[in-house]
Amino acid sequence: MTSMDTDELPVVLPSTTNTSGLSIALHPLPILNISEHLTRLRLQTRSRVPFVLGALLGTQNGRDVEIVNSFELAVEDNGLIVDHDFLITRKEQYKQVFPSLEFIGWYTVAERPTSRHIALHEQFTPYSSTPLLLVMQPSTVFAASADASGSLPLKAYEPSVEIRDRKTRSVFIEAPFSVETGEAERIAVDYAAKGGSGGTSLESHLQTQRAAVKMLYDRILLLVKYVSDVIAGSATKDHATLRALSALIASLPASENKEFREEFDTEYEDVQLTAYLATLTKSANLLNDLVDKHIILTSSREDRSGMGGRRRGMMGRPTDFDRFH
Repeated sequence: MTSMDTDELPVVLPSTTNTSGLSIALHPLPILNISEHLTRLRLQTRSRVPFVLGALLGTQNGRDVEIVNSFELAVEDNGLIVDHDFLITRKEQYKQVFPSLEFIGWYTVAERPTSRHIALHEQFTPYSSTPLLLVMQPSTVFAASADASGSLPLKAYEPSVEIRDRKTRSVFIEAPFSVETGEAERIAVDYAAKGGSGGTSLESHLQTQRAAVKMLYDRILLLVKYVSDVIAGSATKDHATLRALSALIASLPASENKEFREEFDTEYEDVQLTAYLATLTKSANLLNDLVDKHIILTSSREDRSGMGGRRRGMMGRPTDFDRFH
């Protein structure tokens, strides 16, 4: 914790005397991104509240702001300096995919904004005149009250200027926000929630497949035991059941048939041959490139040596002008 974090002068103005006129609509995607960013850094750094910093993308029309997406930011000097090259690169990449989205603010994880956040906030002003600040509060007490009230552990802040002791200083004003979702976002969040109830969606799918295979295996064991008991005379012979078993076995693929095995082996060898030819083609191309580079290298050496020989000959032999004189 630095001295800036323990500044006695609060940087957030009371909401009773100062209110923000912004209308902020927050989409679920940046909320999920910030939560994932915090969780991943907790596991990597083994810290309860690691330093988290990212950029917010969205649109702004007058006082109406819409936060649509976000991405992580790189920092230097223990989180005091933003890597601007990385920020510009990522912002341009997102601009190519989402032309309508602009940089409108940044996010972090903290109990409350401090003077450290003011210093970081001033580094984002070149990209936006009034960048917003979205803070996720990981406090246990706040999380408990949030679960009870149904609100999110997030707070949005608008930058402002306060005059104190005839001096101006940068401060924040808390701005209300609402969560807005589109149809596609609701479908995606619902799908993620269903997939995450028992793990990931892939894990749930594999568990379903395993249960189906286990059930099939148990039924086959039961049929094999019944046929064995009929043969041993310990079970009653049911001709209808035996005919159904015979029909089932006859409908199975003839995997042990000689013609089937020959055709299967032929197709398998064709696939292997195709893969082998692809590998040979790739190796031939690499060898061809190597030969071309070798030819260029040797030819350049020969040219240099030839030029040197011609120069020596010109300097060592007398010219026709010398013979004439």
